[in-house]
Amino acid sequence: MEELYDQYKALLFTLAYQLTGSVADAEDALQDVFFKAYDVNVERLKEPKAYLCKMVTNRCLNLQISARKQREVYVGPWLPEPMQTTGTDTVEVTVVRRDLLSYGMIVLLERLAPTERVVFVLREALGFNYLEIAELLGKREDNCRKLMSRARHKMEIPADEIVGNEAVELEWLNRFLTSLEQGNVDHLLSLLNENVMLVTDGGGKVNAFKHPVRNRERVARFLAAALEGLASYYQEDIYIEAAPLNGEKGIVFRAGSDTVAALFIQQQHGKFSRIYVVRNPDKLTRV
Repeated sequence: MEELYDQYKALLFTLAYQLTGSVADAEDALQDVFFKAYDVNVERLKEPKAYLCKMVTNRCLNLQISARKQREVYVGPWLPEPMQTTGTDTVEVTVVRRDLLSYGMIVLLERLAPTERVVFVLREALGFNYLEIAELLGKREDNCRKLMSRARHKMEIPADEIVGNEAVELEWLNRFLTSLEQGNVDHLLSLLNENVMLVTDGGGKVNAFKHPVRNRERVARFLAAALEGLASYYQEDIYIEAAPLNGEKGIVFRAGSDTVAALFIQQQHGKFSRIYVVRNPDKLTRV
């Protein structure tokens, strides 16, 4: 079982994270599954990968049902918990396509019903064929294909391809960081798409917008005042830095040794189109 843990830990963690959007839940699911798997005779497992994936999937489906009830009373928008990666070649990143581990993709997965999400992740992120997915879920193969079609439709992704967001180049990221540090509204405006949307998640524990902000000027003003506002809130200087999160470049705000915000950017046609800001302290303990 120790050998199976070493072999499949990264795969199963990635599966659990993409199904729940929570690092904490993914870690709990992984520990729970391997704790139960110790009672199974490994020699009787013909397909240990499929067996362990099924256990993780079932555990995550239960977690999703519980999470949906909790989100009914969640204050403001709910965003996934950021996942820290140590660089572009981490094990977590290499087991899936990078665009399918990106924060924007994890946000999109929240549109799906639990079973749709399972089929999508197993098929697109982890490369399972429909027969394997059907056996894992105890469904017919044609039903799994229909679930996949529904999932793609909800995520506005063409049936024949997965469209990733443009990577934010380092030059643009540095320009953005400089604008934040200077509080330069005009410079920030020049980086933003006309239809930019800002989503902040405070979970009712810190200040955050209770609804997405879609006004370009308002988004720029909010970003320009971010450092000063956080410094006033935490009564100390705020430091910002680019950091490897979810296999991409994220931005982390720190007050001393504490992480107080994580920011993700999506880019379209050379402009920032989506900005996600996680401020809920419960989601920042691992960043």
